[in-house]
Amino acid sequence: MREFLEYGGFKSIVEISPGIIVLFYEWLHIRPLKYRSGALSGIMISHYVYALKVFFSWQESSDGLQYNPMSGLKFRRHASGRREALSVEVVEALFTAAISMREKVMLHLFYSCGLRRSEAEMLNVRDVQVRHRLLYVRSGKGASRRVIPLTGKVAGELGVYLEEYRKSGAVEKGAFMLNREGRRMSGSSYNRLLKGLVGRAGLWQGISLHYLRHSIATHLLQGGMSLEYVRDFLGHRHLEATQIYAKVGAHQLAVI
Repeated sequence: MREFLEYGGFKSIVEISPGIIVLFYEWLHIRPLKYRSGALSGIMISHYVYALKVFFSWQESSDGLQYNPMSGLKFRRHASGRREALSVEVVEALFTAAISMREKVMLHLFYSCGLRRSEAEMLNVRDVQVRHRLLYVRSGKGASRRVIPLTGKVAGELGVYLEEYRKSGAVEKGAFMLNREGRRMSGSSYNRLLKGLVGRAGLWQGISLHYLRHSIATHLLQGGMSLEYVRDFLGHRHLEATQIYAKVGAHQLAVI
């Protein structure tokens, strides 16, 4: 909303018309990113539209505006490009095919903990509290922080990695996950590790790190977890983002 108000340079919100909202919407499609090249994604543009709808609905209901300038506008729906989640059997096949502790830990980080690639890259030893069965994400998307509970099995295997596998040859003392040279694992290193595992398991080569995150979200929802819990588990700000990542049953949507 702040970006929209700065874009229009309004002295008062009563000056806002449907036309300026349409111009802002069109501008979002060519607006450059602040920290890297490229433009906004479709889902991010949808978040802008959602924010506008909520703001003007609130203004109308609280008598801040007599007329809601969003009321007659319709915008293109963002095609989510929803990918199918991996089946539980495929995930089990990946764990079965994992022959190194590094491969097992990778699967736990991206599937069992649902981390993003950048979050796994930034994970430090101090963030994994095996004794308390907690994993701290201190630098999530949008500078968000969250705490992920670990099952006994996941905490146990992460602990084994820390105590028996990680210590030897560690160059970067703080990093949790290390490559063969003892340095912090990069996103490309994680990708290569997964591709090798997928090939050994004889599975579809299109499986990516994000498929693992997407799949745990779907499996948690199918297991009866609430949409709000899965949102917090994944570190999403909006329920809409969680709905895109995971197929939600009608019985779960009905209780939101």
